[in-house]
Amino acid sequence: MFRSIKSKLPEYLKNGAIVVDVRSPAEFTTGNFAGSINIPLQELGAKANQLNKSKTILVCCASGTRSGMAVGILKAQGFDNVLNAGPWSNLL
Repeated sequence: MFRSIKSKLPEYLKNGAIVVDVRSPAEFTTGNFAGSINIPLQELGAKANQLNKSKTILVCCASGTRSGMAVGILKAQGFDNVLNAGPWSNLL
């Protein structure tokens, strides 16, 4: 499901994409993509204003489910360039 996005991740990152990890802080501390921002899914709606709408946002989590929900939250708040990167390990 995430293969087409995974193959493009290096290009997105090279071009300044922001990685948002929507797992819990406890999950995030067990392993994460260097430079990613941890905003738990339940806090994303309130903290979306901390993100730059002009940048591509790559959202990740443990499996791709929460990041899929996060894409919907961000798009509802006016973010156009948001992609579900699936599991955070896809970014390694």
